Amino acid sequence: MPITRIGIGMDCSVTPLRHGGLSLVQTTDFFYPLCDDPYLMGRITCANVLSDLYAMGVTECDNMLMLLAVSSKMTGVERDVVIPIIIRGFKDCAYEAGTRITGGQTVQNPWLTIGGVATTVCQQNEFIVPDNAVVGDVLVLTKPLGTQVAVSAYQWLDVPERWNRIKLVITQSDVQKAYQRAVDVMCRLNRIASRLMHKYNAHGATDVTGFGLLGHAENLAKIQKNEVSFVIHNLPVIAKMAAVAKACGNTFQLLQGRSVETSGGLLICLPREQAAAYCKDIEKQEGFQSWIIGIVEKGDRTARIIDRPRVIEVPAKDKDGELW
Repeated sequence: MPITRIGIGMDCSVTPLRHGGLSLVQTTDFFYPLCDDPYLMGRITCANVLSDLYAMGVTECDNMLMLLAVSSKMTGVERDVVIPIIIRGFKDCAYEAGTRITGGQTVQNPWLTIGGVATTVCQQNEFIVPDNAVVGDVLVLTKPLGTQVAVSAYQWLDVPERWNRIKLVITQSDVQKAYQRAVDVMCRLNRIASRLMHKYNAHGATDVTGFGLLGHAENLAKIQKNEVSFVIHNLPVIAKMAAVAKACGNTFQLLQGRSVETSGGLLICLPREQAAAYCKDIEKQEGFQSWIIGIVEKGDRTARIIDRPRVIEVPAKDKDGELW
């Protein structure tokens, strides 16, 4: 079997080691705070870093490092209170993922920046090379879209000129609930989704983050061995966020697939006959839905969303006292 080597442009680097049959799989990521709870921000960051491993079907992480730039604008008291809470959130999420943090780097910076490195050593059969989509496959998404819209709408509650743009399409309580749902989505690990990729013979995957759904679909389509293209028909979106995005014109481009996501779901190419069973299995194990959102057809390694995609509100109905 030829040895796989993957580099720049993919979710992870995969480097064959000198020691027979083993590969080093690594990824790194960092960003700025996007929620007002330092503990949850730590968890979101860790989940986001690990997600790149999970997109390759790697479910075991051997080691993590944490990257932290502490804002020079924080007072001593703010720093001493907030930073340990962020670290605890990151550490707890790593523990939940079955790994641990053994080091990292801390610097001062004008902007608070949080990130990490995830590393694992594995055999060839433990990761899924993401370039094997075939005509007839379907595209499955494991988390709803709209995290950036929900976080922004929540921040706009305190900015009257921004709030005035969306107050006709959503209530304050609905914004707060959407924000809680977005945080819940971002904190959730893609580990089970990754494990089930092996069980249901996935042909490749990526995680949906900073380039938005369409941007990541385009990146995945570009590296396929076969002459295929991806066509997306359905957009699962956190409830009421499609209406907010529409009210904001081109600010988010959510329905165009360009809205930034953080710690989003996996976009997976699955054999058509396995996809429904995959979605059923992940819901049984996690308690959360996944969706078949598109197809793989013959083409020139591109991706597109149809002109009028079906928006799937998630959840379809609000239940009193329940988030989902």
